[in-house]
Amino acid sequence: MSEKKICLFAGTTEGRELAFFLAGACALTVCVATEYGEILLDGLAGARIRTGRMDRREMERFFLEEGFDYAADATHPYAAQVSENIRAAAEAAGCPYLRIARDTGEAVSGCVYVQSAAEAAAYLSDKEGGVFVTTGMKELPAFRPIARERLFVRVLPSVPSLQACEEEKIPPPHIFAMQGPFSYEMNLASFRCSGARWLVTKQSGGAGGFDEKIKAAAALGMTAVIIGAPSDGGAAPSEAVRIFSDFLGLPQRRHVDIVGCGCGAPALLTEQAAHALRRAGLVVGAERLLASLRERFRGKRYAAAVLPEKIRDIIDTDPSASVCVAVTGDAGFYSGAKKLLPALSAYEVNVVSGIGSVAYFAAKLAMPWEDWTLASMHARDCHIVPRVRRARRVFLLTGGEHTPDAVCRLLCRYGLSDVRVTVGERLSYAEESITSGTAEALSHRTFDALSCMLIENPAPDTRARTGIPDTAFVRGQVPMTKSEIRALILSKLALSCDSVVYDIGAGTGSVSVECALTAWDGTVYAVEKNPEGVALISQNAERLGASNVVPVQGTAPDALRTLPVPTHAFIGGSAGNLREILMAVLEKNPDVRMVISAVTLETTGEAISCFAELGLAYECVLVNISRSRGLGGYRLMQAQNPIYLFIVGNHDESGT
Repeated sequence: MSEKKICLFAGTTEGRELAFFLAGACALTVCVATEYGEILLDGLAGARIRTGRMDRREMERFFLEEGFDYAADATHPYAAQVSENIRAAAEAAGCPYLRIARDTGEAVSGCVYVQSAAEAAAYLSDKEGGVFVTTGMKELPAFRPIARERLFVRVLPSVPSLQACEEEKIPPPHIFAMQGPFSYEMNLASFRCSGARWLVTKQSGGAGGFDEKIKAAAALGMTAVIIGAPSDGGAAPSEAVRIFSDFLGLPQRRHVDIVGCGCGAPALLTEQAAHALRRAGLVVGAERLLASLRERFRGKRYAAAVLPEKIRDIIDTDPSASVCVAVTGDAGFYSGAKKLLPALSAYEVNVVSGIGSVAYFAAKLAMPWEDWTLASMHARDCHIVPRVRRARRVFLLTGGEHTPDAVCRLLCRYGLSDVRVTVGERLSYAEESITSGTAEALSHRTFDALSCMLIENPAPDTRARTGIPDTAFVRGQVPMTKSEIRALILSKLALSCDSVVYDIGAGTGSVSVECALTAWDGTVYAVEKNPEGVALISQNAERLGASNVVPVQGTAPDALRTLPVPTHAFIGGSAGNLREILMAVLEKNPDVRMVISAVTLETTGEAISCFAELGLAYECVLVNISRSRGLGGYRLMQAQNPIYLFIVGNHDESGT
């Protein structure tokens, strides 16, 4: 079977969107009236473009010569005669015809509605104040009743448009020769520059920039005179997509592109990303990103937060055949695309990669980045200190309160003041800046929150630090678990790098610190009721670089209520609340891995009783440690207090 041939008359946003949808799926011919219309189809591949106006007979002859299987009319809703010519020519050629209608929206309160440009001119002829006309060059003769000094017009920057303005004797300073689409900000600037009191526009709907014009006029106190759109009874754009999908045997699901737009400057867009933006009838993304890319797409824009459900609802309620969700950087690197993909499971989704900040920054620094550790603190938590301590080079995205200078102060707090830091601000933009220095030096500077950092540690420490010497800790008058016992506790806990640990009755924080250094990508909540102990926990965590220790002052189980779900727990002190603590921890996670220490026989008996009452299987280890001490010229062994360790949990010995 030969490829089906479709002729599409496209002079509108809906027409361009449908052209990009059909291109490559059939033998498509797109008809536009002017060279400007052809320019708007820049990037359209897999289609033939015919430029020039045709009357009814020329259309009919064209249809018969080409033998089209379908004629699609997506011309402007005000071009009623053109639509009638297309319909009649298609009927004469025996070609099915489909009119694609534009949703022109509801009536806007506070505006004046008329039926034609002539009626608008008649209404305004005896009013005071300037008149800003946005209806195009063809309607200019209708506004002759209005004095030229009152009239301001916005037309295309083309020779025919300027000739029409000259014929109507529009003063050159009153001519705004500009190419749309126009944002709210652009409309606001144009209207304010004219000082006009009235706006004349057609009810062209969201795709025609109608909403942006009305909002800008309202902001300046202008009254809009609206030429109401005729009702042509055609199919909505989404219905047209369904009809042609059936006709061509295409998948029924709507298409959504999730596009990585690079660091932000339009020059970094890949050709694939630029193509996706051009063909989209709706572009959704953050306001800052949409503003920077405004000249790269002609579809409707919707500034939205990154909440996937919000974006899905926007797409669900919009009739556009093709949608583009614009995200910064590369869609596969700390991007909103990760959470958005499951929310868009009902759509046909294509992910377009972008030139992310890590690749761009590495190129600016003339460095390879295959050995960089990648991390982000942009709208998320990240334990950056242990990463820097363990890796030679760490690339970090910053954002919000986690500015580069704040990150440098954090590194200094945990003993990493000498690492070398390079900060990239506003990458790819004209005001791009790259600054280098030690963490200490840059901690006193001020940087843009939306930056990235390369942190270089010439002496990374990847040692497994279990059984840290007791002398490494500040102890004060607070009891401390000895190094040999800590080593055994860590062994029995069987932590992973991302474990979430409760250290209950944390004392000086010695167990907390060792847990944090092992679970370097996790978090340890050190629960201690003694204020002196809480202070020591913070001091020891900073001293030994355990930034992922969170001191919690309070008595368990009450102090556990608001903490995240644990994967592991060590109970070194219970203040007589062992049963309640066990129940509270198990309520949060029945599969938690726990180690409970006991020094006295009474605590041992209490623990065994609790295990029996709660139906918990356990293992018990009795630890007897002796340490050598000097006695004259000799050394002898001195026994430490025996420690009972109870291990509760369904993990095997590998910790899985």
